[in-house]
Amino acid sequence: MSDTIFAKIISGEIPSEFIYEDEHCVAINDINPQAPVHVLVIPRKPITQLSAAQAEDQALLGHLLLAANTVAKQLGVDEAYRLLINNGEGVGMTVYHLHLHILAGRTMAEAQLAQGLDA
Repeated sequence: MSDTIFAKIISGEIPSEFIYEDEHCVAINDINPQAPVHVLVIPRKPITQLSAAQAEDQALLGHLLLAANTVAKQLGVDEAYRLLINNGEGVGMTVYHLHLHILAGRTMAEAQLAQGLDA
């Protein structure tokens, strides 16, 4: 688990600008944004994916949601944002270190059009 790109970013092995950090998580801009605002909230604890979380992770999972809201407020998008968690390869998960996507800056209809889907 320590070899994921997120673990390397958290440890400082790969330089990255944290737009938010606390003792439990960090937030960075996504390098391949899918919306005008696309931020990742990443726990410092290496949990591979949501389905691997344990009962002992309950407080951390709640903290990640509150941290995402703090980041959304910091970025001025707290009135309208989407929060997404991928769980597994079948839904596009590529880095197996649990993380939350904050997506904002366009409507869901605009997002679907950008992906070539019917609104």
